[in-house]
Amino acid sequence: MTKQPVADAPTHHGNPGNGRKYRPGRIRERNREKILQAAEQEFAQHGYKGATIQNIAERAGLPKSNVLYYFSNKKRMYSAMFDDILARWNKVFTDIRPEDDPAVALSTFIRTKVEMSRRYPLASRLFAMEIIQGAPFLLDHLRTNMREWVRGRAEVMQQWIDDGRMTPVDPVQLIFLIWSSTQHYADFQVQILMVENKAEYEKRDFDHAADFLVEVILRGCGLEKPT
Repeated sequence: MTKQPVADAPTHHGNPGNGRKYRPGRIRERNREKILQAAEQEFAQHGYKGATIQNIAERAGLPKSNVLYYFSNKKRMYSAMFDDILARWNKVFTDIRPEDDPAVALSTFIRTKVEMSRRYPLASRLFAMEIIQGAPFLLDHLRTNMREWVRGRAEVMQQWIDDGRMTPVDPVQLIFLIWSSTQHYADFQVQILMVENKAEYEKRDFDHAADFLVEVILRGCGLEKPT
């Protein structure tokens, strides 16, 4: 029987009848988030082979035993990290429906992806490195979950096209375009900064990039930028 980690055990301070309720689920969720954030930093710096559970635990500020409670080995953690990254990227576009406004849905997806590049650049670079190496840990995900996700979004966009609400374009290629153009600002940060002669990004740089991509991509789809 697996012993529950100390960090998840309930603690009571002051009068136990003070009305406070212990929320173990929230603590577990917070610890899992800390571990995955630490994993992004560790894997980005040392790669899969060089990363260690001990280093990830230290980055997360948790005992190694607690980390192993959530993820029994490095491979499981690596896989969970990418599941979290992909869900974070695509969440806003997952629930699109044929009755939605194409311009609003696409512009929201583009702006969200640019914001993800600003807030989580390491996640984007980790994904790029995994794909460049042949996706050894993500092949099954790409063949199943990712393929299904893309087909589902493409079907909705095709419905927009069939209804005359959007210029005929290849929906799958459109998704590829949005992925690549938005992640470019994280994956090629050094190149962009050198070309633009800047020491670092500012939020307004990402806002400008998002405005540009929304305008150009929507125009290519025969859509007007939402006000």
